[in-house]
Amino acid sequence: MERKTDPLKRKALGRGLSALLPGPAERDVEFLRLPADRIRTSPFQPRRTFSPEDLRELVESIREKGILQPVLVRPTPQGYELVAGERRLRAAQAAGVETVPAVVRKLSDREALEATIVENIQRSDLNAIELAEGYQRLVHEFALSQEEIAKRVGKDRVTVANLLRLLKLPAPAKQAVVDGRISAGHARALLSAPAERIPEFLAITLRKDLSVRELEQLCAADARKAGTGKSGKPAKHDPHLADLEEKLSRRGGTKVRIRGTRKKGCFEVAYFSEAEFSRLFDILFGGR
Repeated sequence: MERKTDPLKRKALGRGLSALLPGPAERDVEFLRLPADRIRTSPFQPRRTFSPEDLRELVESIREKGILQPVLVRPTPQGYELVAGERRLRAAQAAGVETVPAVVRKLSDREALEATIVENIQRSDLNAIELAEGYQRLVHEFALSQEEIAKRVGKDRVTVANLLRLLKLPAPAKQAVVDGRISAGHARALLSAPAERIPEFLAITLRKDLSVRELEQLCAADARKAGTGKSGKPAKHDPHLADLEEKLSRRGGTKVRIRGTRKKGCFEVAYFSEAEFSRLFDILFGGR
């Protein structure tokens, strides 16, 4: 069972990764120099892609000026495990540097994952899918709620919920985000389409280099076509209700549909897991 997090350490993570690193006055005594080839990479690293060009630039910088910021490691029975600073470690190894400055902190698995995610967020290193997968690990492996994750990484809960929804996309769409061929905005637009139509809309987006707005219009037009009745005319939908649907969807972090008119009808709120059902129930009924 995961041990309870030290409140002071949890507060430090909430302030950012810098809170785990020593200040200028204490760096001379706080960090060690460790053999670069003896530091194991982290199994919690959510980042899967490293730009070769960025690494080359960092290698040249390290050869010229050395490593200006220590990496963060934690002690394990097998030695030292990297928590933050994988780009620096990779570049140092490529530059032929034998030892690297390292700050050693005793961190649990959850704290190590949190620190890795926070560092990548602060450096804008993670794409939306990698970030969502990191959040998902906090949910599944450490039973954190979306609200708890949001507090730890300095984001609002809706942002966390919307990122987690991206993991419902089919593998080709997620890979397109990882590769940078489509943006997170494109991915969110694809989620509004029926699952069986997503591969087609993804292909069209890539082929025609659609903007997010153009993709949203494509998905909306397809939805209107699917709602066409026997008369051949698209089903009418009050534009005020459509605007309200969009606002409710953003606030709830899930798809909300309004069936009927402002005088009579019903709301449809989509959820895709037991945890999401509980979250929406709490929003609607205040946890009762």
